[in-house]
Amino acid sequence: MFGIIDFKVFLISTFLLIVTPGTDTLYILSRSISQGKKAGIYSTLGIITGVFIHTLLAAFGLSLILMKSALLFTIIKFVGMAYLVYLGIKMLLTKKTTVAEQPVLDHLSSKKMYLQGMITNVTNPKVVLFFLAFIPQFINSGGSTPLSFIILGLIYSLIGGLWCLTIAMFASKLTNKLRKSAKPEYILNKITGVVFITMGLKLLTTKAHQ
Repeated sequence: MFGIIDFKVFLISTFLLIVTPGTDTLYILSRSISQGKKAGIYSTLGIITGVFIHTLLAAFGLSLILMKSALLFTIIKFVGMAYLVYLGIKMLLTKKTTVAEQPVLDHLSSKKMYLQGMITNVTNPKVVLFFLAFIPQFINSGGSTPLSFIILGLIYSLIGGLWCLTIAMFASKLTNKLRKSAKPEYILNKITGVVFITMGLKLLTTKAHQ
């Protein structure tokens, strides 16, 4: 149906790929551990939005254009790298806050958390590579349509979203007591900053043809 083949294999493969730690998982873990459940949830929603954007781009062939253009691919790669490094530096420069100040910070950062999660996913060229290499395996070339891609992309997003939300809830609950103290929270922010910078620099190793 809809040109989709080996659907059961797709579901199993999707689950295994999602539970294997990757850039998105690491990003959500870092946010949840350093800034709590709310940050983890909004980051997850942002990343899932990014995944859906990639789905639409791949479905209508725009991702293929990106992969064939070395210049465009390099630009996207450096934008993604620069943005993650920027977020990492911001985390490293974060000052200690009191418990009383934390709710204000959470309220102000909700929209930003969502947008940051979306941007880090959209500007990750590895996601483009994944969608062009993985999903087409489960679409009949004779009956391939954008709808086939969109359906599989939505299913992938749903499974990934549920998994990421579970991680966010678990990680934030596990480190809840640490964040209530200024010093541990300060240290967690520094660690998160280093993780973001490392993730950004790692993007530089991504190549268009693998």
